[in-house]
Amino acid sequence: MGDRPTQRHGTSTPGTGYGRVNTTAMETIVTRSRRSGSFWKQLALIGPAFVAGAWQFGPGNLTTAVQAGSTYGYTLIWVIAVSTILMIFLTDMSVRLGMRTPISLISSIKDHLGPWVGVVAGIGVFLITLCFSVGNAVGSGLGLSMLFGGSPIMWSLLCTVVIAAILLMRNVYRFVEKVLVVSVAVMAATFIATAFISHPDWAEAGAGLLPTAPNGSTLLIIALVGTNFSMNAAFYTAYGTKERGRTASDYRDVTIVDTVPGIVAPGIMTTLVIIVAAAVLGHTGHGAPTIQALAGIFEPIAGAVGTKVFALGFFACAFSSMLANATAGGTMLGDALGHGATADSRAARIVSGVILVFGLVVAVVAKGSPVQLIVVAQSLTVVVAPVLALLIIIMANRRSLMGEMSNRWWHNLFGLIGLASVLALSVQLVVKYFG
Repeated sequence: MGDRPTQRHGTSTPGTGYGRVNTTAMETIVTRSRRSGSFWKQLALIGPAFVAGAWQFGPGNLTTAVQAGSTYGYTLIWVIAVSTILMIFLTDMSVRLGMRTPISLISSIKDHLGPWVGVVAGIGVFLITLCFSVGNAVGSGLGLSMLFGGSPIMWSLLCTVVIAAILLMRNVYRFVEKVLVVSVAVMAATFIATAFISHPDWAEAGAGLLPTAPNGSTLLIIALVGTNFSMNAAFYTAYGTKERGRTASDYRDVTIVDTVPGIVAPGIMTTLVIIVAAAVLGHTGHGAPTIQALAGIFEPIAGAVGTKVFALGFFACAFSSMLANATAGGTMLGDALGHGATADSRAARIVSGVILVFGLVVAVVAKGSPVQLIVVAQSLTVVVAPVLALLIIIMANRRSLMGEMSNRWWHNLFGLIGLASVLALSVQLVVKYFG
């Protein structure tokens, strides 16, 4: 027994190998613990870009996507692909701005470019939210009506009341973020399911990545860009990033787990909707005239269940966009008017209420399923989008503000391509309606 090595508290006499086994086991446990901690830490970074994505993927997005697929088949898929790539770059700029601005993006715009520029930015976002509020109110009511029956207006009113109640909560942004991340997951599941049951021609869908502009598609292309290259959503990401206290040390992980997937997710879902619509209705050459008809595109391939699946996805995208739209519009206009950069301020809540009421009133007056109204409303957002894109690019290049996180040449290249795109579409829209 005297020759047997003693073991105390995980140590051993050198050379026995017994202690090395225990040490190795302990190191493995510690390594696994660190990896697990790192995983949950990264998972906790998910949020601001998914809020932008949920706002971006609203009923207007879904409606224009179905119109694109049912009228022009797979040929406009390239618009979504290009818009998504450009959206990633502008959102990334906004994320970095959120990390570097002392108070908020609009406050820094006021400091660097003048107070009136910040006010213009806030008003611009507010006008976009008014356009989006129409589709959100209509879509949320119709989605629930298709699921449970009853008057769409009644359901729109109920959704408006629920959103208003949420916006009266304390620390509203954190709660909104959780709701929207869950909503994105629900939407992803429903639209992936509908894509597989529609049996599309995937080869033709791949060919749709080649840019073409069929006759008569100009307004629809503008609407698709307005919903998928969403400058208001990119702009608001700076606020979500600031609200969550993200710093430069988080930048790499935020990019991997939030910025890229948060923007790619709605791009993929929009593409799937176009593919399904093209598979079911693309051969007709006619768009669906009502939102109920949009739901009906799934009935031939999945019966009543197909319609219910679509209705669930439609409601999820409308409700989530309605919540994000009112929150963001209220926050940024309140900030522009000098009442603080938070959704909890009294001014932000009043503005959010105005946005909700506007959407509800238009939904009541329209009395039905104004697909064309939604398409036009989405198109009008590109009038303001160039201003927001320009401000993001200018601020992301201010080295006095951004330091080492200022734009590199490739950021500016893609940013300027995006700016040129929305500016050209804005000009086309103005010429089309006022020329």
